[in-house]
Amino acid sequence: MESVQRVNAGVNARSLASLLELRQRNAFWFGCCCSGGLAGRPNSLNYYFLYRGAGSTQISPGTQRGQYQEDPAQINPWLYPQNRLIGCHVLFSSPTETALACLAVDPAMMLLVVGVLMFIITFCGCVGSLRENICLLQFFCISLTVIFMLQLAAGVLGFIFSDKARGKVTELVNNAIVHYRDDIDLQNLIDFGQKEFGCCGAVSYTDWSMNMYFNCTAKNPSLERCAVPFSCCITTQEKVEVINTMCGQGVQVVEYIEAGDVIHTNGCIDKVVDWIHSNLFLMGGIAVGLAIPQLVGILLSQILINQIKDQIELQNYNNKHRADPWR
Repeated sequence: MESVQRVNAGVNARSLASLLELRQRNAFWFGCCCSGGLAGRPNSLNYYFLYRGAGSTQISPGTQRGQYQEDPAQINPWLYPQNRLIGCHVLFSSPTETALACLAVDPAMMLLVVGVLMFIITFCGCVGSLRENICLLQFFCISLTVIFMLQLAAGVLGFIFSDKARGKVTELVNNAIVHYRDDIDLQNLIDFGQKEFGCCGAVSYTDWSMNMYFNCTAKNPSLERCAVPFSCCITTQEKVEVINTMCGQGVQVVEYIEAGDVIHTNGCIDKVVDWIHSNLFLMGGIAVGLAIPQLVGILLSQILINQIKDQIELQNYNNKHRADPWR
């Protein structure tokens, strides 16, 4: 009996090591950015599926050494048939495709890219003005000009082709809904937007069915099936100590009017468009506030470049005539 227990402990240790190795190999594929999926959410369903899909091996009394047998007490029969399929999907899915899909809607990555570009441009402008370097100043001036022209073109095209722009924004929001659980930063951003604007989903609250956790098909084993995030729920002004995160449970299968008593049924795209229409002066002020510093930077950098060139020409002229005293 004691030898069987030692063998059982060794098998459990090897099983745990293999599970940890499998988790590390697939954490990037599940979560894309280490803040979601397996790495950041060990209690989520995907980790549970991966654990069950890998198989919990136990040695029962009477089993020979080296022969492994799954303990039925460790397996949930409701979840078990789907576990193998999910594990195979994770192992054979393309990590590059998943990573690119997550990075496209990752707010942290977007802010990081914008911050790096701003640092490079402002660094060139600062060093170029201090050292009177024409190359750095020209790079600073051209970069500001390109950014200003892109912003202007985006504003004009967005106004002219408003329907296509709205379709692109809807596609972007739907993509963010699909990857809602993959990145904690994206999840917090969506929850913040839905709370502030009092909306749910891109066009309607049923858009959340595109997410694998909230999908409303009968084959979905998730406990959040046919639900919506708690940020869609209608909250009162009274402060509560504990937030009911399951307030949107099953709202996708009830009538529209009945769902409106619990959650916000309007989509966030319509809410944002209505907010822009009612705050046109504010949006215009923001646009002018962004354009003025860029135009001033372009103008000042060009003036400084011309002054440096004049000084260089004057110095060359003086040096040339100083070498020939008869002129």
